[in-house]
Amino acid sequence: MCGSAVKLVLSALMLSTLTYTINIELTLQCQLKTPKMGELKKLVNEGKIKYIGLSQASPDTIKRAHAVHPISALQMEYSLWTRDIEEEIIPLCRELGIGIVAYSPLGHGFFAGKAAVETLPSQSALAEDARFSGENLEKNKLFYNRIADLASKHSCTPSQLALAWFLHQGNDIVPIPGTTKIKNLENNVGSVAVKLTNAELSEISDAVPVYEVAGEAPGLGSLSQYTWKFATTPSK
Repeated sequence: MCGSAVKLVLSALMLSTLTYTINIELTLQCQLKTPKMGELKKLVNEGKIKYIGLSQASPDTIKRAHAVHPISALQMEYSLWTRDIEEEIIPLCRELGIGIVAYSPLGHGFFAGKAAVETLPSQSALAEDARFSGENLEKNKLFYNRIADLASKHSCTPSQLALAWFLHQGNDIVPIPGTTKIKNLENNVGSVAVKLTNAELSEISDAVPVYEVAGEAPGLGSLSQYTWKFATTPSK
């Protein structure tokens, strides 16, 4: 999004500033037409945007972008069964003071019972997803059942326990569960009341050993090359 495009958006929305924008440029066949960090920095200085966020960025890209202008937030997939950002991304963000916005914190609905206890609609994109189909799904249901058993001990739903686990990972990690139903929203809010000890957090983590999860992360499959692991931008 170049400076002129930002100004057009502001005019169309009748706003004076944008508070948050996601920027990433993948060095892949389908490159995104995004500005360099220098232009985003200029937009911040002009008061057109307030913060800069990255999405699916590699550690190297994060470091170089942050050196030009402080990055406020990094949007990444993170859930009980997708935790590959724990090894390098989370420590780096904490070192640099970058908050993490975690999307799909319920594993694309899996820990809310989608496919585990509910039948996926035939038109659902997840119906063809590796973790949600065939033998992989049958294997992965074990992890849902483990979380459901632990949730019963805390008098909460599996999704509330999964989100409560998130809320105990640190104030710098914010889950953004999506829903179109009020009852699900209310259920998600209920996770705030679930208090967990360090031992209980470890028990929840151990209930879903990521190396045993069957299938590629939802939404990836043949598109796995578009994840943060392959998203290092060119130096210039």
